[in-house]
Amino acid sequence: MKSEERLVERLARLGLEMPEAAEPKGLYRPVLIVDDLAYTSGHLPVTADGQLITGRVGDDLDVDGAQQAALLAGLGILATLKAELGSLDRVRRVVKLLGMVNCTAGFTQQPAVINGASQLLADVFGEEKGIGARSAFGVGSLPLGVPVEIEAIFEIEH
Repeated sequence: MKSEERLVERLARLGLEMPEAAEPKGLYRPVLIVDDLAYTSGHLPVTADGQLITGRVGDDLDVDGAQQAALLAGLGILATLKAELGSLDRVRRVVKLLGMVNCTAGFTQQPAVINGASQLLADVFGEEKGIGARSAFGVGSLPLGVPVEIEAIFEIEH
């Protein structure tokens, strides 16, 4: 099954829609391709209708709510890749995922939060190609008060 077919199936199961690729809100490129690597800028959790998810994990959101936010940020990454590449089927594999979690000082479940995006990528690209290296850490704040910001590196076909 192709990556895009798996994505459509996964979104239908979750009752989600693919968002439009976000336009840059500053001086950066949403994705930059160098040789056979696609580097995405940080993506925030935005619903298909453009609503930004906000809140601090440990105060306003629990792990489940934060995982959902991470999944939405992952969907934004996929939308950006699809807009740039024309098809997600050009992705060979996930190389690296970096997730930042806006959380309280005592919160220690950052990896569980970022699993929301990691699971989406594993479902879309398969276990072998959809799981790469990963870092997840807590921060004191993120842009616009969002609970997560996620960026990724993918190996792609030309």
